[in-house]
Amino acid sequence: MISTSVQPRIVLGSTSRYRAELLRRLVPDFEQCAPGTDETPRAGEAPAERALRLAIAKAAAAARGQHNSLIIGSDQVAELDGQVLDKPGTAERACAQLRASSGREVHFHTALCLLDTRDGHQHAHVDHTRVRFRELAAPEIARYIERERPLDCAGSFKCEGLGISLFESIDNRDPSALIGLPLIALARMLRDAGIVLP
Repeated sequence: MISTSVQPRIVLGSTSRYRAELLRRLVPDFEQCAPGTDETPRAGEAPAERALRLAIAKAAAAARGQHNSLIIGSDQVAELDGQVLDKPGTAERACAQLRASSGREVHFHTALCLLDTRDGHQHAHVDHTRVRFRELAAPEIARYIERERPLDCAGSFKCEGLGISLFESIDNRDPSALIGLPLIALARMLRDAGIVLP
């Protein structure tokens, strides 16, 4: 553990409001910045590997020019039968994703990286969540998308909102991971870096 009289700044390398809301549960004072990371998939890359690579890359990009800081990078990849479900962007694509997920299990790989600019050390973690969807009728899917507009969410739902009504079950170790930032692992990393929690 690093001992310093000046507490490090905490920087979230993401402009996601979902991740910011989660981080605020642990620390009230932090900065956000857009890491500007190239998220192009690599050939043959497993979904969990992609999530981890991007979390590390986002932390590294957000750390440029930062001193005495703890930089948080995170990324989430949704997977259905080995195929990545990206953020849909449109209602049509969201509808297609939810139709494909109906009655099936989708895996979510949520990666986290904490980069300490004081010594260059990084901690990394990947959380795995299995979500079993109910059999979804077309009108249910249409109503859900119209009401919640989950167009910027991997898998086309918001589990912290009405999206929870689409599921039969969720299997994971950290419920915050499915929203986009694994707080149990992050709290451990922050404590190891000298941040007092709670």
